[in-house]
Amino acid sequence: MDRRQEILEAASKSFSLFGYKATTMDQVAKIANVGKGTIYTFFANKEELLQEVVISMIREMKAETDATIDPNLGFMKNAHIALMKMLQFRERHLLFAKLIEEEKELRTPTVKQMLLQIEEEIVSYVAGRIQIGIDKDEINPCNPQHVAYLLLKSYLAFIVDWQITHDEQLGEQAILSIFKETIFRGLAKN
Repeated sequence: MDRRQEILEAASKSFSLFGYKATTMDQVAKIANVGKGTIYTFFANKEELLQEVVISMIREMKAETDATIDPNLGFMKNAHIALMKMLQFRERHLLFAKLIEEEKELRTPTVKQMLLQIEEEIVSYVAGRIQIGIDKDEINPCNPQHVAYLLLKSYLAFIVDWQITHDEQLGEQAILSIFKETIFRGLAKN
């Protein structure tokens, strides 16, 4: 692994644990086991570092999802497989959860901007997949943007909010079953 990637992983860990505001370049350097100056050879400041962490996370999620989708399978089967893949990213989504928490509590402008970027990227990607299902006549006509937003917010509610208000974390199969029996069933044409 190269230095830049080590720094990105260290920054992701620090942002996930401490949030954007409380993360320092010194912390990132310590976690990455590099000098602070090394970070500045790749990133001008903490905001740029967060942006690259977020872009990398989105890119990785899209690539993993694309790799799981089989054009020979129907929309519902692919949605099931893609959701299962995303649930395996649960640990990586701790960063997203921490940013959501920080934005609610501190209203940090940089964090708000990153959350909007994440949401826009994910909703746009999922809406594109939904539109493919509509075009193939596999799912009921709907507004793909609205449904994608619903899917994202429902997903976040189960992986982030649920464990805050309940004593237990829902497992992947439980979340998958909820989506399959409610949202996916409502979308299915047959």
